[in-house]
Amino acid sequence: MDIKDIKSLIKMVIETDITEFELESAEDKIKIKRGVLQEASLYAPLQPMVVSPYAAQSQAASFPSSNLPADSEIAAEIPEKGKAITSPIVGTMYHAPAPDAPPYVEVGQIVEKGQVLCIVEAMKLMNEIEAEYRCKILKICKENAHPVEFGETLFIVEPL
Repeated sequence: MDIKDIKSLIKMVIETDITEFELESAEDKIKIKRGVLQEASLYAPLQPMVVSPYAAQSQAASFPSSNLPADSEIAAEIPEKGKAITSPIVGTMYHAPAPDAPPYVEVGQIVEKGQVLCIVEAMKLMNEIEAEYRCKILKICKENAHPVEFGETLFIVEPL
């Protein structure tokens, strides 16, 4: 491929709205990208936090430790025979396809492989969370329209 052909390819890319072009033949490989590449920052720099002694005392007084569940209490809530179904993404969990619709599943219900359990909305996309195997719903761990994190338990189920 000669320089004239390369210039015509570059002109074609500039005149259209494409941002990347790649051509590969037996002798040549050409890749043309246009625009500015920006690296996304996954972490914001840590900001120093100043806490006054008064604020720390008032927070401690307003949140007594006796209200927080102990690790053994959390473990006791999960049945021994249960298996967790976790969120594959960060988003908002919805139990039903619409506010006035019945929920996809209820506690005690037996669901088949591939059946929709809930929706997790992420970036305005509705992602259906399906059962990977036949199971019985033992517990629904998150409330409707509440945020969920990646890997957070949505359901406790008993595989059948």
